[in-house]
Amino acid sequence: MITEITVKGYFKENCFFYIDEITKHGFIIDPGAQADLLLSIVRRSGWTLDKILLTHGHFDHMGAADEIRRTLHIPIVACSRADEYLLDAKKNLSALCGSPIIIEDTEHISDGGIITSAAAPALQLKAIYVPGHTGDSVMYFSESERAAFVGDTIFKGSLGAYHYPGGDPIKLRQSIIDRVFSLPDDTALYSGHSEKTTVGAEKRRYSC
Repeated sequence: MITEITVKGYFKENCFFYIDEITKHGFIIDPGAQADLLLSIVRRSGWTLDKILLTHGHFDHMGAADEIRRTLHIPIVACSRADEYLLDAKKNLSALCGSPIIIEDTEHISDGGIITSAAAPALQLKAIYVPGHTGDSVMYFSESERAAFVGDTIFKGSLGAYHYPGGDPIKLRQSIIDRVFSLPDDTALYSGHSEKTTVGAEKRRYSC
């Protein structure tokens, strides 16, 4: 089960819960702001979060992660290159928006790594490295749900931004073509700042 919650900090951003309907265990992906709201949803729904997953280290995707980690005593998981952003308030852009944020002691996931829930082993996400928006960008793909949480790599109708530190338009386009578009056409794409779309729909927008 996938639940999307739009949170509002400095920017609006889409946060996602990926939850097993039987055990009610699962993950939260990109909690960018409003930790109190997100925690209240968890309590009200009777969910148990096992991990916090970050698609990349920009502050609008991880601004509430530390408070949720402290409250629920669960790990934050991010790309093996994420410390480059999480430990640098200028590079994660939080210092430029008035409230510096640093996140330490994250667990790292490598390209191709599988994230599972001990309570719900069938609940699996594969981490796929997609550099271009940032140097630490990953998407999380659920084969069973035919869904991918893509962060800011691709939006409905456009590729992601690449003008922030670590952004690279060539790498971004290559990540989209080689990695996002290698997923089945009916895969739903859940991004940080647009409506849901599909791999097939976005392929048709590209000339490649």
